[in-house]
Amino acid sequence: MSFLDSVLGSSSDSDPTSSNPAVPGGFSKPLMIALLALLARYMTSGSAASGSASPNPAPASPTEASPGDVLGGLGGLLKQFQQNGFGDAINSWISTGQNKAVTPDQISKAIDPGIIDALSQRFGLSKEQISQILSQLLPKTVDQLTPEGRLPTQQEMARLMG
Repeated sequence: MSFLDSVLGSSSDSDPTSSNPAVPGGFSKPLMIALLALLARYMTSGSAASGSASPNPAPASPTEASPGDVLGGLGGLLKQFQQNGFGDAINSWISTGQNKAVTPDQISKAIDPGIIDALSQRFGLSKEQISQILSQLLPKTVDQLTPEGRLPTQQEMARLMG
């Protein structure tokens, strides 16, 4: 089992979205991988909304995600949340204290609309469903990917994913 598998869980009972009837089961891990890959690509190309995001923006499985993709995605997520007025929330996920909750509406305001659109198209879910799932998964996922209260280095991420 890779580090990303353990952080994101499987689509089984350990899936934090599985008990919520509004969230289709089995989407948490692939959705988070796609989000991190899209954010990494967004950081290097400028904007997902400009059409630069490809139709298949993410690896098919966590084992195909590189440490650079995950780290770039985390950095992109941090930047977007800070630029859109939600720095306090993401900083709480990165730090070692309590994680602040976010609503689906806050997610849709914090993340570039082109990224939400790409995820919606890729998974066949509405933008509202994507925002709902991300509002539940992001705090825990970011918290677990930043165990020392900061973004890991690429070497640390490679070791974690090892």
